[in-house]
Parts: sequence; C-alpha cells; structure tokens
Amino acid sequence: MSDPAFAPTRCGFVAIVGTPNAGKSTLLNRMAGAKLSIVSPKAQTTRFRVLGILMRERTQILLVDTPGIFRPKRKLDRAMVAAAWTGAEDADLSVLLVDSQKGITDGVRAVAERLRDGRRRCWLVLNKTDLVERGRLLPLTEELNALAPFERVFMLSARTGDGVSDLLDALAATLPEGPYLYPEDDLTDLPDRLLAAELVREQIFLQTHEEIPYSATVETESFSERPDGSVRIDATIYVSRPGHKAILIGEKGARIREIGEKARRNLNHLLDRTCHLFLNVKERAGWDEERARLRAIGLDDAE
Repeated sequence: MSDPAFAPTRCGFVAIVGTPNAGKSTLLNRMAGAKLSIVSPKAQTTRFRVLGILMRERTQILLVDTPGIFRPKRKLDRAMVAAAWTGAEDADLSVLLVDSQKGITDGVRAVAERLRDGRRRCWLVLNKTDLVERGRLLPLTEELNALAPFERVFMLSARTGDGVSDLLDALAATLPEGPYLYPEDDLTDLPDRLLAAELVREQIFLQTHEEIPYSATVETESFSERPDGSVRIDATIYVSRPGHKAILIGEKGARIREIGEKARRNLNHLLDRTCHLFLNVKERAGWDEERARLRAIGLDDAE
C-alpha cells in the first residue's frame, strides 16, 4: 500500500465566473471557510480578482473570485469585466456559476459562449438549487450543455453548503500535479490594506441604497502597527456627489460610525488582532473614470 505522505502534491487555479449576483463570492467564502470576498444582495459587489487559498488533502486549490460579467459603461466597469476574463483565461480550470432560479439569461448565454470559444477547461455549477424544484434542474443543465462543452456538472447551494464538499473533492482530484505556490496556512494573497478597504465597502453596500454603493470607493490611506500588537487603519471613502457624502455620514455622524463599527468587528475577526479603524468621507466627482483610483482598488486600467 502506498504511503499518503509520499503522494504527489497538486496545485492549480480555479476561476469562478458568471454574471452579477450568481453567488460567486458566497461560494468562494463557503469553500475557503472565511470571509475573503465581500457579499451583499446587490449585483456587481465584487470589483476585482480575489484569491482564496484552500488546502484539500494534498492539493492546494487557488480559488479566484472574479467580478460579475456584464455590459460595461464606465472605465470602472470595463476594468471589472477585464479582471473577470483575465482570471478565467489564466486559470487551469474555469467554473461557470449559474443562478438556477434565473436560468439562462442573455448574460449567461454570452459568458458560456465566450468560455466555449476560449477552448479552455470548464465545469458548470448550478447554484441556489435549494430554491428550485428538482425537476427544473435537468432541463436547465441540458440547455447549458448545448451552449458550451462542460466537462462536469455540479448542483449545490453556496448559501447552505449543500453539495460544496463534492465540488471541492472533484477539484482536488483534477488539478495538475505540482508544488504548492503559497504557504499552506495562507488564506488569500490580498494585502491587509485592501481587505480593510473592502470590508468598509461591504458595509456601504449593506447599509445604504440606490446608487450610493456604486458611486463610492474606499482606499486605505495608512495601516500602521502599534506597540501593543494592534493596528491603526485610516481609510477614505470617495463619493461622486455632495448628497451622497451627507447620506454616508448620517445625522450627527451616526451612519459613518455604524459602518466603521461593523467593518472593524469583521476586521478584528479576519486579521485576528485588534483593529482601530478611522473613516473619512470625501467628495470626488468622476473617481470611477480615474486611472489612479482604479489602481488603488486593485484594478488595472482597461480601455
């Protein structure tokens, strides 16, 4: 009998792609067992590639959460879509995640056809199957398989975790043999500065409405260690309009305090240390067309 300790190691990138609000970030967080990508009920929450590092037996699965793919309008939108396709094209395997409630939309069709034309390995994952009658899933699978040659099909619920373990086992067995690319105890390659900014932005999505979450961005201005082992984080929220600044601050600063408090709690848990978070709100019209702002939030400029 062969000794498992001498079995070859495996390592590879798996890109999770799909249209906005399909549940990509929820699935990444579920598989990684930690909040690495921010989640909200609103579409287009994720803006850049997020890497989750997961060990499964002797396989290091490098999960790439990508922005939802949609028809871009602004420079920010174009950079987000470019980041999504770069993640898919660079991966050893792409997973197309489809909201089984919504089925085949024009967006899903466009993504599936581009994956087909790219001639790269691709699996199909139907999400939110706990919310759909089982009899609808097989016809949906057949329709999607007619759009692209998916190697395998999985049905799961990222929200409940049902079926996720089967997907992870299959990924661990299919990735190429090779050495690990990251330390085994790493969770992500994102800098702590960027994680802090993202957790603040998550609270903006959860606590504000209409266009405000989409017209705001967050940048960590300083991230400094303290002698007691805690960290001070100073972050700036940029908004496009004066009215948005007033809404974010709230009456007597109530809204910005709530955003900061909830983001700080999540940071304490994720970074496993005490975080002192200080927020500032500034108006900056047209930030979503500025190359410097896009680079600051982890996006390359895309013309």
